[in-house]
Amino acid sequence: MSTTTTRLLQRQVLPVDRDLDVLPLYVDPEPAVLDADKYEVGSNRQARELNVATMRKGVTTGAQLHPDQIVSRTALSVPSGDRLSFGTYFNAFPASYWRRWSVVEEVQLSVTVSGRGASVIVYKSMARGNSQRVDTASTGSESGGTFTFDLSLKPFVDGGWYWYDVVAGDDEVVVESAEWTAQVPEDRAAHGTVDLVITTMNRPDFCAKLLQQVGDDEALRPYLDSVMVMEQGKDKVVDSPELPAARESLGDLLRIIEQGNLGGSGGYARGQLESVRKGTATYAMMMDDDVVCEPEGIIRAITFGDLARRPTIVGGHMFNLYSRSRLHSFGEIVQPWRFWWQSAPGVFSDWDFASRNLRSTRWLHQRIDVDFNGWFMCLIPRRVLEDVGLSLPVFIKWDDSEFGLRAKAAGYPTVTFPGAAVWHVPWTDKNDALDWQAYFHVRNRFVAALLHSPYPHGGRMIRESRNHQIAHLVAMQYSTVEIRHQALLDVLEGPGTLHRDLPTKLAEVNATRKQFTDAQLQVDPDAFAPVRRSKPPRKGRDDSAVPGRLATLVSAGLQPIRQLKKPRPLSRSHPEAEIRAMDAKWYRLGRYDSAVVSMNDGTSAALYRRDPETFREMMAKTVQIHERLKREWPRLVEEYRAELGHITSPEAWEETFRPWMQEPADTDG
Repeated sequence: MSTTTTRLLQRQVLPVDRDLDVLPLYVDPEPAVLDADKYEVGSNRQARELNVATMRKGVTTGAQLHPDQIVSRTALSVPSGDRLSFGTYFNAFPASYWRRWSVVEEVQLSVTVSGRGASVIVYKSMARGNSQRVDTASTGSESGGTFTFDLSLKPFVDGGWYWYDVVAGDDEVVVESAEWTAQVPEDRAAHGTVDLVITTMNRPDFCAKLLQQVGDDEALRPYLDSVMVMEQGKDKVVDSPELPAARESLGDLLRIIEQGNLGGSGGYARGQLESVRKGTATYAMMMDDDVVCEPEGIIRAITFGDLARRPTIVGGHMFNLYSRSRLHSFGEIVQPWRFWWQSAPGVFSDWDFASRNLRSTRWLHQRIDVDFNGWFMCLIPRRVLEDVGLSLPVFIKWDDSEFGLRAKAAGYPTVTFPGAAVWHVPWTDKNDALDWQAYFHVRNRFVAALLHSPYPHGGRMIRESRNHQIAHLVAMQYSTVEIRHQALLDVLEGPGTLHRDLPTKLAEVNATRKQFTDAQLQVDPDAFAPVRRSKPPRKGRDDSAVPGRLATLVSAGLQPIRQLKKPRPLSRSHPEAEIRAMDAKWYRLGRYDSAVVSMNDGTSAALYRRDPETFREMMAKTVQIHERLKREWPRLVEEYRAELGHITSPEAWEETFRPWMQEPADTDG
């Protein structure tokens, strides 16, 4: 009979900064009101309607939650008569994920409390969100105690969590600690270590603060093999006034590696290469430079990876950096017919845990299976890197999703793991479908589809790409159309250009864009002529309403024809409207001959001007390129798949990194 040993899977934690905005992710004073979900959530609109605090209006336990109740990293006080729940994102136990992906079959919960009359109540939920009381214990007249609960993982095939509530009696209660442990095989007794890989570009202070946050966490330190910063910008981390504190906390674990701007994929690939060549860490974790991290999540990801049935990529979730209780997405897939990333089935994005807690939200109790995890926080076993290769050399965009698909095809799953997370600027606050990043979105999506799409011609990709080009043309976004054309032409050149173009492509794309007024951003509002129109809007309409389906179809048919008409003369000297970024849709922009359009980040605007000749030339080019892409798809599939092993190999990446692999590019901490 094989011997076993005890492993700590998860412990109760509380926010060290005592931030009220994040407290709902750690502890919850509100009851779980499942009656609020009287029907199944069937659409994002329904989800948004449910995700409001008014769903719990008038329903309260009377408990208060104040930062002063946080006694330490692991301890919380509960005032006399109050009831608090630890059925939260960071403190509930994601039983279904452990049941599906790990060797663990049973867990033991140990809760230590001090205070007379304290009660600990353990609950579980099923995949549909229904909760059940499992067990309870009380200190009675004693001044405190430790309660243990043996809990099976058998009922959690499709979903479900465990959690505990604490009720204070006549005395104040302090929940000193809570730990989830399991008996695991002896060969799983030792925890793995990680090379933390951070790619940075002109965010020296943010990156240095992240390094300090990681270095200051004593519990995390034994898990760190090294912390590598791939410095690719002009504003360097080494010059940040925040760095000395990080150096002091991390010591010789810190390595700062300087190289040219090779994008996220070049930065992460360098860290992956260094980790594989060094060969001392169990994992490499990709992490963005502009995140706030919950260090406990790194420990949990490593622990889960250690106990996974097979080598597994363990990803974290992303919360909104500017609204810290809001979850950006709970898991993502690549939809195969469109070959586009999206939330997994059953997931609703931008979920606010401050408005709807975990216990009262049915869909959060399903286990969500994914195809990939973003590299804002993603743990990759070194064995997987050695087997399937390093990042695709694509600068930015689709490197993480392509890697997830490649690993999945080789038998290595990805798990986006609850309780492991960072706070990051959400994608919705960016404008990357229109700016220079549009080139990389298009090129890399098609490269990934050629490598992994199961459908001839990538499903509906070519048709969808053509339609998007026409929409951008109607919207007078000529710079976006031009760089998207270049992206597809580069795809047609084959995989041999990917490493070659990595250091130079961004400059080429930006040079192309700057030829068009829609890419010439102005910060000063007075940089543009005042708005004037030769005729007022028909019947005073402001054209801001979202058209219905029929109106949209009619507009899609008529707008390309209108683009061939001669522009109104006054539109050449004065924009006809000012359009907010949120309203800058093709069906609205297509009605104007010129407009000042603001950017998504709110910092600047650009002048859009309709040009029939440019429209005619670009439309012809759009049709030509997409027909060629469809015709040559089988050849391209063969070429890209044949070259995948080479272009992602350490040897190919070493050649690309050669100009920066000599001292003093590599600076120890």
